[in-house]
Amino acid sequence: MTFAQAVTDRTRRLQTRLCVGLDPRLSEYRDLDALRSHTLDVLEATAPFAVCVKPQLAFFEALGLPGFTLLEEVCAQARTLGLPVLLDGKRGDIGTTAAAYAQGWLAGAHAGDALTVNPFLGFATLTPFVEAARANAGAVFVLVKTSNPGQDDLQGEGVSERVAAEIARLNAQEAGDGYASVGAVVGATHPGDLARFRAAMPRALLLLPGLGAQGARAADLAPAFHSDGTGALASASRAVQYAAGLDVVAGREAARTLRDELNAALAQA
Repeated sequence: MTFAQAVTDRTRRLQTRLCVGLDPRLSEYRDLDALRSHTLDVLEATAPFAVCVKPQLAFFEALGLPGFTLLEEVCAQARTLGLPVLLDGKRGDIGTTAAAYAQGWLAGAHAGDALTVNPFLGFATLTPFVEAARANAGAVFVLVKTSNPGQDDLQGEGVSERVAAEIARLNAQEAGDGYASVGAVVGATHPGDLARFRAAMPRALLLLPGLGAQGARAADLAPAFHSDGTGALASASRAVQYAAGLDVVAGREAARTLRDELNAALAQA
């Protein structure tokens, strides 16, 4: 299955829309061994409630070579658990550099099933990423309207809408009428915009970051989904991995609660 098919199938079978983010912060642990064990334990404990897992590449890169080794372990364990892997790297560059990023993160030894990408060097920079995603049954998630308060500096005045239109154009190139390979990042912190972006990109999966630590509420996210409850992945990282310090059981229960809150929001919509 493609990434889009896999997460949609998992949504329907397990009734979950929660994307569990992994942000292994070295400052939280006594050493690298503790970081590794806790990260893998959280992954396993939360898998039953997750539609996919989202490792934040910055935290793995910050660890140097041990971080890349851990990333490969995370990806391998996620696949054993049946969890699609969405790498959060926000990569974006031009020409051969963009192609190298696409090769490394969508087809290489550290590859995930999907990758977040930055379109703000121009739409042509998306081409290598989209081609790699399509060739490997993967996906890219293009930044449209991010969850941070300062996003309006560059994403206002119609810019986000132009990116959304380009995503819709790219997805229209793909056969069929299901979700296509180009998704969109639309912050869960912008609930008033979700219905508009959902309508603008009907074949795009929406990644909704910002649950928990950034203040977004599951109860507000129903407009991001299609009427059958598919089409969006609501992401929480710190609110799960560090729900109560390094308590893995608390992380598992936080994931369960968020899954249930998302389901309740859709039931009431």
